[in-house]
Amino acid sequence: MRLRLPNTFVLLFAILALIALATWFVPGGKYDTHLVGGKQLVDPASFHYVASNPQGLVALLKAPIKGFVEAALIIGFVLIVGGAFAVLQRTEAIDTLIRSIVRAHEHSPVVRAAIIPVFVTMFSLGGATFGMNEEVIPFVLVFVPLALALGYDSVVGVSIPFLGSQVGFAAAFLNPFNVGIAQGIAGVPVFSGTLYRLVVWTVATAVTIAFLMWYAARVKSNPATSPTFVLDQTRRKEQPPAVGEDRITGRHAAVLSVFALTLCAMVVGVVRFNWFIEEIAALFLAMAIMAGLIARLGTDSWVGAFMQGVKDLAPTALVIALARGTMVIARDAQIIDTMLHALMPLVQSIHPVFAAQKMFLIQSVINFFIHSGSGQAALTMPIMAPLADLVGVTRQTAILAFQLGELSTPMIPTSGITVGVLALARIPWLTWARWMIPLQLIYLVLALALLVPPCLMEWN
Repeated sequence: MRLRLPNTFVLLFAILALIALATWFVPGGKYDTHLVGGKQLVDPASFHYVASNPQGLVALLKAPIKGFVEAALIIGFVLIVGGAFAVLQRTEAIDTLIRSIVRAHEHSPVVRAAIIPVFVTMFSLGGATFGMNEEVIPFVLVFVPLALALGYDSVVGVSIPFLGSQVGFAAAFLNPFNVGIAQGIAGVPVFSGTLYRLVVWTVATAVTIAFLMWYAARVKSNPATSPTFVLDQTRRKEQPPAVGEDRITGRHAAVLSVFALTLCAMVVGVVRFNWFIEEIAALFLAMAIMAGLIARLGTDSWVGAFMQGVKDLAPTALVIALARGTMVIARDAQIIDTMLHALMPLVQSIHPVFAAQKMFLIQSVINFFIHSGSGQAALTMPIMAPLADLVGVTRQTAILAFQLGELSTPMIPTSGITVGVLALARIPWLTWARWMIPLQLIYLVLALALLVPPCLMEWN
């Protein structure tokens, strides 16, 4: 008899319940903070126990709505972007573009060989430079149908934008949200050590590309090996790939130009003007309005498409709320600082290489609860930086260990981005997690190996 695993909603609620149970056994604790350069930093010598605040049944039941409130920006962003892409899809411009790429893919070996490396590299650069994270969500709606049309599966469609951006974020060399903040807190010149970080980014991105190309070729030769084979068969029946001689019309080209300009404006806005979710959501809403006008969609057709997109993503909103609720439970119980304090002695080691690798493992554990690069840097670097001095690890290396800890983000079910992207693609988390295990083990070995050279050369 085959074991039937719970779906994402049941799994996330089970994690909520386990964390709530843990609050009855883990004592409350707190680090004092002080303001430095406009940032609240943790004083690593100030940990003290406080009265615990165990989370009971009522708190457990409140956690989803609290998570919904705290994740309101990203939930609103997902719903608006989903509606905007439904309007874009109603114009048929994206479908026509996909058919054009499919034709090129069929007739050009160069295009076949370049699609995955080029797009993964683009998304990885986004993560490595301007911290592309939530911004990747809309691209799932483009790359899943593209992957299916090319003979791949939904996993490839999700992986190109999602894994690309996440590996770039973790192995970043100019990302202000993790590298910049962590170096500022640790007292290291901001964006120093770029050369070795470029090596790390290149290796991590190349490994991701190689794995995806191997997997994509395997699925193309035998589609039944895909973990989403049944889902993809259903998806293809719902939206069978169109065939024919139709080409991109002037109206399609105008709609696609608006889409391309929207993406360019998003990059410029994030990098130059510190745009965040509100501005990006407004940008995509403006795109939907412009696309509707260019395609001459009537108001009823435009609103109908937009609301259908919102409706399709309503389950995603609840998934994100449940994921955020896990952090709410741990924070309200005041056990996050306690767990962090308990992990610190584990860093002590007989050699700096092992100490740096332990730092990476600890950061990976912390990443299960705190997914914000800047938030995790603000919490852990005030402690990790002086601790690195004590165990013979350079602060630059400690920052890299913190970064690489985020390689676990694509795997963990408490990340709102991860479960949101998967819900958008209708891939159950457990299905994705089973597929990710080999790649996650590769990332683990890769991170441990990449921390060796900095220790040997005393990287500063």
